[in-house]
Amino acid sequence: MTEQAARRAPNRRQFLESWGGGLGWVALAHLLGRESEAAGKDLNGGLHHPARAKRVVQLFMSGAASQCDTFDYKPLLIERSGEEFDPGGKVELFQSSPGPVMKSPWTWKRHGESGKWMSSLVPHLAECVDEMAFFPSMISKSNVHGPATFMQNSGFVLPGFPSMGAWISYGLGSMTDDLPSFVVLPDARGFAPNGPGNHSAGFLPAEHQGTMIRAGRDNPIHDLFPPSSADFITPESEADGLRLLGRLNRRHMRGREDDSRLDARIQAYEMAARLQVTAPQVMDLSGETESTRKLYGLDDPITEDFGLRCLVARRLLERGVRFVQVWSGADNGFPRRNWDSHEDLDKDHGMMGKSMDKPAAALIRDLQSRGLLEDTIVYWTTEFGRMPCSQGTMGRDHNPFTFTSWLAGGGVRGGTTYGASDEWSYKALENPIYCYDLHATVLHLLGIDHTRLTFRHNGIDRRLTDVHGHVIEEVLA
Repeated sequence: MTEQAARRAPNRRQFLESWGGGLGWVALAHLLGRESEAAGKDLNGGLHHPARAKRVVQLFMSGAASQCDTFDYKPLLIERSGEEFDPGGKVELFQSSPGPVMKSPWTWKRHGESGKWMSSLVPHLAECVDEMAFFPSMISKSNVHGPATFMQNSGFVLPGFPSMGAWISYGLGSMTDDLPSFVVLPDARGFAPNGPGNHSAGFLPAEHQGTMIRAGRDNPIHDLFPPSSADFITPESEADGLRLLGRLNRRHMRGREDDSRLDARIQAYEMAARLQVTAPQVMDLSGETESTRKLYGLDDPITEDFGLRCLVARRLLERGVRFVQVWSGADNGFPRRNWDSHEDLDKDHGMMGKSMDKPAAALIRDLQSRGLLEDTIVYWTTEFGRMPCSQGTMGRDHNPFTFTSWLAGGGVRGGTTYGASDEWSYKALENPIYCYDLHATVLHLLGIDHTRLTFRHNGIDRRLTDVHGHVIEEVLA
């Protein structure tokens, strides 16, 4: 190469900047992120525009939390309770015929400066309404748990697509080398429908899949430490084995550069070595004050499990994890231990609501008190809603036509509501939105243009929001 040509040759950043949107920008972000980490700071500028938030914690209510018993107040359900449900036209239900109109077993009251109506099922979250933006006109494309859960996580009702946490990990990278960028805290009783498929990396590089931590267990991360019976393993022999394994793996990778699985496995082994030090520190709550433990409800058997996971989520976020997903409810048959209240809404939602409400509110308040809420997004959602009419005598059937999600923190204008359902809380009426719109809004707050975060797969530039989505400017601070 001549000296003149060498001067014209782009450097690494210029090459990536001129590569075009999608993968080029993501690669650039990754490199910039690594460079800024080396300088002792994380990526603040975002990928495409200045970011308002750095991290996300998603609280997922598995089984379909009822909007008309939590956040979507409808006086008509009280006035017409027991009467025939006739909103006009055929009522489509998942597994039953429409019963009479059923009012909520809980009472309603206005809260905060915003005057938001909240159910007595969620009294602690009611105290946080001025930090929250509500979306009562959400719609799902499916009234079946599995596809609808996929949709809320990945934007698609089919399996095989990357989850939101994987996309954010891929786009922004990690803020720390000592913990994964995407962590999942499942319900202690089991998985939601689709199991680990809900936090898959799909066709993205495999390193971006969610790392599962089972908070509260003696062995919260499977296979992180050798079994007690393997007393022949010493720190020296383990280090020697890892070095040998690394050489063999990298030799195997030559000629297989397009397969991300082995590279992800190598990185997983390297991360596991670091996690042997950092994971016990995250899970050790001995340094938490008694008031903090009570704030999250660790002193109450009903709130203890979800409270523990919300507290661990806060500890992960403050240590640099980019995306934490906390699950409430497991697909474990009958008797139900999730939000799928077909038979007895009062009993099932009563239990699930009490177990979730105090810890979720504690997470908001704790993040706020530590100065983390201003750049952390709290994202509460479920796969769809429930019907305003009864199923049997005491339950509610699935309702994909309207449900409620909410956001707090991280550049969100609290005390706001965008959209509305009809007078029955049966169908979205004003500003109907899908998961694509919330995903686009969260990405925007993280400094990402959702139309430009793409990955070429099978000849298609895929993205989290598919070909849909708009940023909901009305709820931005």
